[in-house]
Amino acid sequence: MTMETGGAPERSDSPFGEPGGGRRRALRWGLYVSIPLAAIVAVYFATLGSKQEAEVVGHGHGTARDSARPVMLSSDEAKRIGVTYAVASVGALSREIRTVGQVTFDERRVKVISPKVDGWVERLYVDFTGQAVEAGAPLLAIHSPMLVTAQEELLLAKRLQSEVANGSEDARGSAAELVSSSRRRLAYWDIAASDIARIESTAQVQRTLTLHSPVSGFVVEKNVLQGQRIMAGDPLYRIVDLSTVWMEGEVFEQDLPSVRLGQRVTADLEALPGQAFRGRITYVYPTLNADTRTARVRVEVPNPGLRLKPGMYATFRLTGSGRASALSVPRTAVLSTGERNLVFVKRPDGMLEPRLVVLGMATDDRIEILHGVAAGDTVVASATFLIDAESNLGTALGGMGDMPGMDMTAPTKARKEK
Repeated sequence: MTMETGGAPERSDSPFGEPGGGRRRALRWGLYVSIPLAAIVAVYFATLGSKQEAEVVGHGHGTARDSARPVMLSSDEAKRIGVTYAVASVGALSREIRTVGQVTFDERRVKVISPKVDGWVERLYVDFTGQAVEAGAPLLAIHSPMLVTAQEELLLAKRLQSEVANGSEDARGSAAELVSSSRRRLAYWDIAASDIARIESTAQVQRTLTLHSPVSGFVVEKNVLQGQRIMAGDPLYRIVDLSTVWMEGEVFEQDLPSVRLGQRVTADLEALPGQAFRGRITYVYPTLNADTRTARVRVEVPNPGLRLKPGMYATFRLTGSGRASALSVPRTAVLSTGERNLVFVKRPDGMLEPRLVVLGMATDDRIEILHGVAAGDTVVASATFLIDAESNLGTALGGMGDMPGMDMTAPTKARKEK
């Protein structure tokens, strides 16, 4: 039997004796200290992220708090990091909208050539795609039994008219009407007036008759060959007048309020560098593309010299309707994080104060301020990101300075210029 006394050391179950027990006691004390410390750190960072980012103070200006604090920079420090300043000013603000489009045909100047009778193509006068044609130029010679019959009826009516020349007035009138109706039938089948006159003057039925182009332009589609049988309504040619073309492009949904009919547009083409083409918006499509959130607009452009060719890509530039009097700052003065828009305003004491702002319309170099900055305020126009980093660093160090055992002063207090 072993007697325990108050002064005797506690026995260890470890085969190594007392050293093993010491290590276990040290491990227990380490756990007791580290677990509460980790909990304190976790609670601190969780509460730090939940603080309010900003509040509105004096004069209706939004001053960012907790996440950003005023910063003091000496002139040498500002020069070293590239800080420049600009004044918030009121003036006209107009926006240039850019979009990419494509040259296409003016649909009102496209003509499809289709015969109105059945027959066979005896000869092609326009025999390749891309050929230029003038209004009235021959396209093809056609042999058609229907046209042969119509010619015979015309000649028969002419002979009848000659026979009743000395007859009664009613007979002469009926004969004249028969001749007129025979001429109209040939004309309705697109036979030229000169061909009809030749039939009458020669009193001979023509085996073939010629179909002529009703418009000037270029053949962009040809679906006929010599010797081919054609049917009434077959689309043989498609002829396009390219003296005026369309440019169609997509405008983003947010830009549509600035687009209007009759608005002047300037177009630049990669194929024709240095040449600007001008036209007007003639149509804005009534539907929106749900995938791209854009609407198609149509621009009509004169095409002298036929330099614009369908299929070319073009970049449109148009000036949207802006504001005659808008408060604006340079775009580089605004720091956007996705959750806030921040501007640093230079106070009379030299401190750079962060302000939360509400933005309006924007141009390539300026952006409208609806709230947060007043006219005449001096704002940081460049190196805004670096100023914001300095401001947030001061916030972080200032917060740590409040922790037990930490004695830190935020570097955002005013510093004397060197």
